[in-house]
This record gives sequence, C-alpha cells and structure tokens, in this order.
Amino acid sequence: MLPSRRSTDAGALVTDPTRRVVSTGSLKGQLWSDEPSKVDFLAFQAIAETVADAVMDDALDPLAIGLSGPWGSGKTTVLELIKLDLEARSDRDNGSAVLVVRTDPWRYDPAVGAQESLIAEVLDEVLNELSEHTTPGNDALKLVKRLAKRVDWAKAIKLAAKTSLALQLPRFDDLTDLVREKPEGDVEGKPRGLSAFRSEFATLMSSDELKHVRRVAVLVDDLDRCLVETVVETLEAIRLFLSVDNMAFVIAADEERVADAIRTRLPPWQMPAEPPGGPDSLPPEEPSKLYLHKIVQTTVPLPALGAFDTEAYLLLLQLQNRPDGSVSAEQLGTFIAECARLRMGGALDELVAPGGLDVQEELAFAHRLTSILYEKLQGNPRRIKRFLNDMNIRRSIAARRGIELDLDVVAKLMVLEVLLPDLFKQVLAWLRGGELRDRLAALETQANAPHEKLADSPSSETEQQCDAGTAEESRADEPTEPQAAVVALHAAVAEIFDDNLLRWAKLPPDLHDIELSPYLHLAASFSGDLLVSQDLPPRLRDLATKLLSSSTLDRRSVTDEQLRALPLEDVELLVRHLGRRARDRRPEQRGGVNGISRLATIHPAVVPLALDAFRSIPAVDIAVPTAMHLRGLTFPGMDSVIAYLIARMPDNHARRALSSAGRSDGH
Repeated sequence: MLPSRRSTDAGALVTDPTRRVVSTGSLKGQLWSDEPSKVDFLAFQAIAETVADAVMDDALDPLAIGLSGPWGSGKTTVLELIKLDLEARSDRDNGSAVLVVRTDPWRYDPAVGAQESLIAEVLDEVLNELSEHTTPGNDALKLVKRLAKRVDWAKAIKLAAKTSLALQLPRFDDLTDLVREKPEGDVEGKPRGLSAFRSEFATLMSSDELKHVRRVAVLVDDLDRCLVETVVETLEAIRLFLSVDNMAFVIAADEERVADAIRTRLPPWQMPAEPPGGPDSLPPEEPSKLYLHKIVQTTVPLPALGAFDTEAYLLLLQLQNRPDGSVSAEQLGTFIAECARLRMGGALDELVAPGGLDVQEELAFAHRLTSILYEKLQGNPRRIKRFLNDMNIRRSIAARRGIELDLDVVAKLMVLEVLLPDLFKQVLAWLRGGELRDRLAALETQANAPHEKLADSPSSETEQQCDAGTAEESRADEPTEPQAAVVALHAAVAEIFDDNLLRWAKLPPDLHDIELSPYLHLAASFSGDLLVSQDLPPRLRDLATKLLSSSTLDRRSVTDEQLRALPLEDVELLVRHLGRRARDRRPEQRGGVNGISRLATIHPAVVPLALDAFRSIPAVDIAVPTAMHLRGLTFPGMDSVIAYLIARMPDNHARRALSSAGRSDGH
C-alpha cells in the first residue's frame, strides 16, 4: 500500500528536486483527446449497464430512453460503454443479435433533412445485416432497398426544393409530383415518398430474415448541439417512422436544451397540454417537456463527478498519459479497479499500486487541485480535461520561449488564470505596478498563518530572513538599519485579500520567490494585455527601458548629463523601479543594479534607497556579473548589504565573487 499522504510531508513532494516535473517543450503524450473513451475513468459502467438492460427488455419494446447531462458531462463516453455492452450481449447464433447504430445529428447535412438522414443510417445497418446473412433475391432485402429508395427520393425532393428557391428551378409542387410517378421496375407502383413508411418498416423488422435480430439499438449523440429544426425532425423521425417492435433509441442530450429547441420550434398552442391538478398535485408539465416525454419514456440523468471521483479522474488521466509511458493498459485497469474499490468508503492514499509503481507525484497533483477544480468546474469531465490540456499547451509554449517552470507552478497559475480570471487580472496589475513579489509575499503570509499571528508578529520568509540577517550583522559588529522591503511587507500584510485569492494562495508551492514575470507576460499577451508599467510616469519609461536593457550600447546611450539633470523626485522613482525589476526579473538584474549604482553615484541622496534595492534582490538569484558589480561599489553601508546577501547565498560562484577579499572602504 502506498504511504499515506497524511503521514507524508506534502511540501517535500513539491520541493524535492528529484520529484518535480520540469517543463519541457515536448507535448508528446501530454494532451488528452476529446473523443469518447473506451476506458471507464468516470465510474459510468453502472449507468451503461442499466441502460443496456432497458434496451434488451422485451417489456419495453419499442423503447426510447434519454441520457441527460450538460455538455462535457460524459454522455458520449457512456454511449460508447453502452455500445460495447450491447455488442457483448449480441448472440446471432442463438437468435439474439443486436445491431448497434451510432448516429450524430449534429453532423447531418442540413440540406437533406434530419429525418431522412436518420432513417437512412438505420436502413444501411439493416441492409448490411441482410446482405451478409441472406440470399440476394429474398423479400426482406427487396423491401429494405425499396424503403431506402423512398428515403433517397425524399432527400432529393427536399434538396431540389431548397435549390429551386435560389436557382428558379420548377415549382416545388411540380417537383413533388415526381414522387408519385411509377418508378421503372416497381410493379406495385408504390409512392416514392415517406408515406406509409412506418407500416412497411414494421413489416421489415418482423420478417423471417430478421428474426435472429432481437434489437436494433440506435444511439443518438449530440442532439443538444443541433439547430432547432434538426432537433425536432430527429425526434419526429423516431416517433413517426422508426418506433416499431425491435427498435430501441438511446438519446444522449441535455434535456433542458432539447426542450428549449422544441419550445422555439413549436408554439405552446401547437403542443399538448396537461390540465391542472388538485392543490396537492404536482404542477402540470410544460408543453415542451410533455412533447419530449411522449417520445422518450424515461430519462437517465448523468451525475456530475463528486470530489472523490474528480480526484480519481485527475489521477487516472495523468497515469494514462505519463510522458515515459511507464503505465501499461493492464496496470491502468488495476488503478481503475482500485479507485472503484476505494469509492465505497476509502481515500486514494490507500490505493495499492501494481508492480511497485511510484505514483506519489500524480497523487499529490490530483490532491492539490481537486477541491478548487471540483467546485469551479462543477464536476464536468470535459472541462477538467480541457484545463489539463490548456495547462500543458501553456507549459510547452513557455518552455519553447525559454521559460522553465515546474509543473506545479504552471498548474497553480493556470488555476488563477482560468478559474479566477478577475483575480488573475489583479495579479497582473501587481506586476504592472512593480509590486508583484511584495504582494505575493504578503498574500502567502496571510493565507498560511493565523490572523492573530499576522497582527502580532508577521512570519513571512522575507521578515525572517531580515531578522536573521540583522542578528548576523550584529554579531559581526556591522551596522543595522530598517529594511524597506520589510516595511512594505508589513504594510501589505494589513491589506485584506479576497477569500478566493487567499484560498488560491494556499495551494503549493509558494510563488513570491519564483521569477514569474516572463510567464505572466506570456499569459497576458494571450489576452492582449501588454502590461505597460504604471509605476513610472511616461516621461521616465524610455529612460528606464534603456537602463535595464541587456545591450551595453543601449545602457551607454543614457549619459551622466541626462541623469544629473533629473530632479530628485524622478531619481527616487527610477531607483525604486529599477530595484523592483532587478529583484523580480533576473534577465534585467544586471541592468537594474548598474542603473541604480549610476543614479546613486550622481545623486548621493538616494544611496539609502539604493542599498534597500540591492538588499531586496533574492540572494539565490544573484548572478556572477551582478555580484562582481556589487563588490566594487563603495557607498556608505555597502559592506552591510554585502554581508546580508552573502549570509543567504548558496555556495556558488556568485557567492565567492561577492565575498572576495579586497574591500577596504571602511564604511
């Protein structure tokens, strides 16, 4: 049995570098098809078997049964499971064959009509059966061909009538007269239209040649996607032409949408109505529903996924599409069976993995996202699958643009972008205003700590680092001073964040120390938001862009004379802006530090702001060129900043560059 997640450090699952999935540009095996699945991830087999039982029940012959659920709820998948079940029950040798007809009115050619299209598909299946198991000259084969000819002529007349409206062909009345002409070789002189079709179709279905066929099951999909005319004509074809013995129809559609179509097509005065009942009776059924229920005997509602089913679905989808393909079809079947076992009163933590497979990463991912996906996507399988597809496509695009983020980071950002779009705009506004890291740190502090603790002693990582740094500096007899970042953080913590934003912030991992700017700019570009910085007035934006540029030529195009001419107010704005960019965007770190040092050299009054900006750069992100530049600065208090950063840096080249001997400014 897998280790219980309750006894596992969830944070370790997220932060252990051996367990995190790092984005790559490849999408191989990482997208899920929207085609109906033959594998039951949704625990719908019980529904499929119940419907199949009804189809095979002789007491319900003929049958029309509804399978109702909103778009994306899994109706097509259930139809596929019903098809497989009915085909398994088919026993031609013992006179109990089942012919299954899958039809999709959404794909019908509107020029020839839904009635004719549906009837033609049924006749094609019957014709195939007769052609394979009877002699060419038998009466049933002749009859089905004659019925097919009726349908073909009906389609031709409808098409010609529609064409005549535009091309001035003969009048429709003239065209319909063709239906009554005696076709060559038809000694009975039967009309070619659909009149009397039902009686001849009933004769066909009861013929000796089809006695081995117990049921023709017509599975109708996507009716709720169709135009109004197609909806009504399909239902009329079932009721008027095909509803004879040995016929069964399973109609998968959102019942409310079908009723809306009926209501639009047939005004209330053209539909049946129920008389009002007594004071204790149910209200009369509205005409559109009554019309539908005169065709469909009963409707099986498709349930939305519950919380457990959502988590199991997320787990199974991941296992199905593991990039390394390490989960076989047989193992996937074992996982499905395990989920079914635990559905009756267990938790996925208790899942027994076959063959020693390690699925802790997939379990952790499913567990993290289940609550919010279950609520926001209302247990809709298609929307869950689309969310995962959108997430993987975004990962791939970002990776190909050089933006490498772990899967759990992208997933958390996609939750905000897709499920909480208004709050995502708020986060983009933080980025636009140059306060993303401060706001995220405050948000995560407030989300992950009790309210009273926030009021008394904020416990953010930033503040803890500052406190630790102050202690170390005191031990080294270095001067201490208040940190602007801590002051800003305290102010931000006092903000009351939206409850949904706090809930989102609780999802691991924390983001305030991750460089998100390139990804957020990419995400914003998809919605047309250019994220023009608003923390600088327009007069300073071009200057800041040149100072931050990775091009030495651009940076040198800003002369000392230009910087010297700036008023102190503008210099302070620029230092704060460059400091935020150096802190939040690693590609701009070198330009930001260089620009700040130039401004502080020319305007000594902003040295304290410059020191705070240097101190706010995440120590783990400091690059070697930045470290070498900082080491060469001789501002008063610079030694304190360098000691602060060194204490927080890993043992790498940048730390060694920053701690090199030779500083003797005496400040």
